[in-house]
Amino acid sequence: MSAYLPPLRFRKAIVAIAIIPATIFLTSFTAFSEEASLSGELSIVLENDVFFRTDRDYTSGIALFWVPTGKPAPGWMMRVARWMPWFPEDGIIRHGYAVGQNMYTPSNIKLPDPPLDDRPYAGWLYLTRGIAVETDRQFDIFAITVGVVGPASYAEQTQKFIHELINTDEPQGWDTQLRNELGFYITYQRTWLELVKKTLIGLDFDLAPHLGGTLGNVYTYANGGFTLRFGKDLPHDSGPPRVQPSVLGSVFFEPTDRFTWYLFVSPEGRAVARNIFLDGNTFKDSRSVNKEPLVGDLQWGIVLTWHRYRLSFTDVFRTREFETQAYSEHYGSICFSIGM
Repeated sequence: MSAYLPPLRFRKAIVAIAIIPATIFLTSFTAFSEEASLSGELSIVLENDVFFRTDRDYTSGIALFWVPTGKPAPGWMMRVARWMPWFPEDGIIRHGYAVGQNMYTPSNIKLPDPPLDDRPYAGWLYLTRGIAVETDRQFDIFAITVGVVGPASYAEQTQKFIHELINTDEPQGWDTQLRNELGFYITYQRTWLELVKKTLIGLDFDLAPHLGGTLGNVYTYANGGFTLRFGKDLPHDSGPPRVQPSVLGSVFFEPTDRFTWYLFVSPEGRAVARNIFLDGNTFKDSRSVNKEPLVGDLQWGIVLTWHRYRLSFTDVFRTREFETQAYSEHYGSICFSIGM
């Protein structure tokens, strides 16, 4: 996971990074399978800059999503969601869970005392509870996320374990990471599905803009953008799931009896008021940097669906998030989903 990995080490890194989500997946699959009445869709998202042979800034994110089917959404979630003045009253209602871990590092992990103007070391371990309402023309998501920032996130142990497996540089500066802090944020986003829908050279094309916002001590921002899709038999969704603050996609997907695919591109802009991984701890002294108030993402990728399986890859370019950041961010996101 260090910069400029040679091909063999790069392959080892991919295998090592896959161990954690694969273990989570197998454990969860076994647990879910033991209860015959439990059905739904399980997704694993792996995001990492190792795909482009860097090891800095947002360097890794792992998330597991579960969307049960055949069970109604909790009443309290609907009541809380409807505090949002625009949340729809009718439509197909789904609910789900996510658990994940993110890690952030400065540009040089060999230094035990990184420069004060570089991104602080930080980890984020979280649980999300969400609800979504889908109609013919729009898709609304409301979610509550709680977790912990700091040593209790176990990001240090995770990164050191992976680096030991691939026999590369051990990160030296985790003693300077952000301190323990309980974190939370609420998220609301609306996507207008198929606002434009056309057929070009025998393939489908559509445009889906979105607007949303997040409020909490971890993230506070407003976001907006759109997704263009082009492919064969486009499903009724808003793209694959990704890790926040990236564009929110659809965890749920419709299984198909044939092979389908589509390409997508999704630019998004965010006006950021709070990012704990740059601003530092809320109530304690910690390292921090001066964040950029406006951040943009440009994402493109491919989604493949066959029967009850979905596989996607997303290439993400992110503009500089803080004033002294030397490089824009570039990482990849893989998502594998299975319907059970």
